[in-house]
Amino acid sequence: MKPDSSSGAQRIGFLFNHDELHQVAHIAPIISALQRRAPGASVEVITSSERQADAVRTFLDPALPSPVFRSIRPHGGARLVEKMLGNIVPLNRLSSLKRNADLFRQFDALVVPETTTTFLKKNGPMSRPKLIFFPHGAGDRSIGFSREISLFDHVLLPGAKTRDRMLAAGVIRPDNHRIVGYPKFEAYGDRPPVRLFDNDRPTVLYNPHFDPLLSSWFRFGEQVLDYFANQNAYNLVVAPHVMLFQRKLLASVEHRLLRFRQRIDPRYARFDHIHIDTGSPRSVDMTYTNAADIYLGDVSSQIYEFIRKPRPAIFLNSHDAQWRGNPNYEHWTFGPVLDDPAGLEAALAAVRPLPEEYRQAQAQAFAYSFDMENPDPPSQRAAAAIAEFLRLPQQDPPLSTG
Repeated sequence: MKPDSSSGAQRIGFLFNHDELHQVAHIAPIISALQRRAPGASVEVITSSERQADAVRTFLDPALPSPVFRSIRPHGGARLVEKMLGNIVPLNRLSSLKRNADLFRQFDALVVPETTTTFLKKNGPMSRPKLIFFPHGAGDRSIGFSREISLFDHVLLPGAKTRDRMLAAGVIRPDNHRIVGYPKFEAYGDRPPVRLFDNDRPTVLYNPHFDPLLSSWFRFGEQVLDYFANQNAYNLVVAPHVMLFQRKLLASVEHRLLRFRQRIDPRYARFDHIHIDTGSPRSVDMTYTNAADIYLGDVSSQIYEFIRKPRPAIFLNSHDAQWRGNPNYEHWTFGPVLDDPAGLEAALAAVRPLPEEYRQAQAQAFAYSFDMENPDPPSQRAAAAIAEFLRLPQQDPPLSTG
């Protein structure tokens, strides 16, 4: 049933406007928590695909009334042009924002996990809707602290690290943000690891990013797969960022670089000790970061989900980065950094068992990146922050039974 806009209830929309599902778990757990915290508000969900809507529903409390779901499916023309351009420009997302501007103005606030939504404010100030941002990850890349963040009215953050860097960059103010923890851990973090292989070898997770400059895939990917194909001491899961294999031409807005994606030779999938996943739900629900024994990657924020339990990590410097002392590569202090995959065998031997210096670096960075001390679940903390920012009448949520 649609909400009665004449009732005066504030309308808060949770907007999911992306091609893939990797952003859903960052804000979807907040939906039911906000319904409980501010029952007088109208909480709604806005998605751009049925896949997104189905994914969001998995996070909702069945004991509560279902929020209204609204669809902003991409326009066919924008989708065609985007495909013709190699999907290097997010025309679907921008088109959806522009075409639905009148809908969005009916909301008092939109809660979003990405910065494209600031397009709504780039044509001038607006009073409706307020934009509330929760970043989809807690990584170190400089794009996570970009100027677009300054256009949000309120920002929810996982921990002190992101707050400190955003304050230093001048993209948040002391009075327009709140640290609330990491809802994705609430959703997935405590699930028992999945057994991925029928053997007892340690499992390596290779998790390259999609950024055409920073990703190790373009320069080192085939060498990595060759190494693991020709040894019998380790299992390998290849689970890159979901966007790496969703586009034929990958663009880095940050670094102004284009690269055609490289396919994975089908022969690697025939090895019993190699598992390849280019974008299933397991790529975004912490299945692999929970189950792997060793992390191998470059700049993905998933390293911070992996070190929730300190474990060996190895990083590939495929773009000759001067990374020491650079906060954009702080995670490269969690394990050895290789300039050449030829060093993989020695690096794998050197990180098991995990040297104490790396264990300490991981534990300190994790504590700085995620506020885990507050006993309240992140979804409840985020809901309270949203309700306070919007001055919604609140009631204390019931004690959790699970």
